[in-house]
Amino acid sequence: MNVKDGRYRAALTRSVRADTPCRSTRRVFLIGVGASMLAPWAARAQPADRMRRVGVLMNRPAGDRDAQASFGVFKQGLEKLGWTNGRNLRLDHRWGTADAKTLRPAAAELVGLQPEVILASATDGLAALRQETRTIPIVFVSVSDPVGQGLVASLARPGGNITGFTAFEFSMGGKWLQLLKDVAPRVARVAVVFNPVTAPYYASFLEPMQAAARMLAVEAIPVPVRDPAAIEGAVTAALGRESQGGLVAPSDAFTSIHRAQVIALAARHRLPANYAFRFFPAEGGLMSYGIDRTDLYRRAAPYVDRILRGEKPGSMPVQQPTKFELVINLKTAKALGLAVSPALLGLADQVIE
Repeated sequence: MNVKDGRYRAALTRSVRADTPCRSTRRVFLIGVGASMLAPWAARAQPADRMRRVGVLMNRPAGDRDAQASFGVFKQGLEKLGWTNGRNLRLDHRWGTADAKTLRPAAAELVGLQPEVILASATDGLAALRQETRTIPIVFVSVSDPVGQGLVASLARPGGNITGFTAFEFSMGGKWLQLLKDVAPRVARVAVVFNPVTAPYYASFLEPMQAAARMLAVEAIPVPVRDPAAIEGAVTAALGRESQGGLVAPSDAFTSIHRAQVIALAARHRLPANYAFRFFPAEGGLMSYGIDRTDLYRRAAPYVDRILRGEKPGSMPVQQPTKFELVINLKTAKALGLAVSPALLGLADQVIE
């Protein structure tokens, strides 16, 4: 309180003391003013009674267990904030694949429902929605380099109708290669598998990976594939009959959806492989190092909540991942004849035995 405020309060006190009959009237008046000032805040503090509408576009099939888990975490986050599906919230969701043929119609359907905000999964999901609307607020999850792709103006002030949570820093490219070399020191040639359509940012990953490859005396070979039927042929063509080959699958919806095929390929050709997401080693892959995807969906719920309460996405900063995890499948390592060092096992967030 400043001096002026103190004099005003003292004068007010003297006035009330001098005119006792007015004290109760003044008190009622002040309470009324206070209540009127608090009313708008109280309305914002609790979800409205009327039904609100939120759309969700997932870029993977409905049968994908990891995608279902991510969607479930997002729903739980909304419930903790007071938004319950079927009570004061209608949650419309659509499932797709890493293919514009499924995502574009799904995005058009969601936009046609006129939700107040849409959650978009990954780069391809966001790209499909962006082609359908420039007005409905969108919160994205797991998108790499949104500034470089021209999706937002900046991370601090994205502008427009889009904000959300990024997937990776591009320095991860070098870390994937380094960890693979730590587990499989004899690896000399590494196939880097990605789909340039679903991972348009691939060049930004390759640059730090190539720099790391030179330091590690490893050759990193880009292997772009657009068709799941072409994955095995492309990898074997890149590595030839190399007995010291390896594989890295960066963050990409294409390899995530077709992960069973990629994991089986690595096993058949006895290729040590490092992946971007934990569901790869959980399903038989050697190892993964990357973001905790479910954490991003958990963090997305408060952003959707804030937009429902009136905030503009263009002024909400794009957030970067804060949780990373290393997962090693020891059973797969033993099948490949690899001995993982105790030091690396000690760094792992999960060891599958």
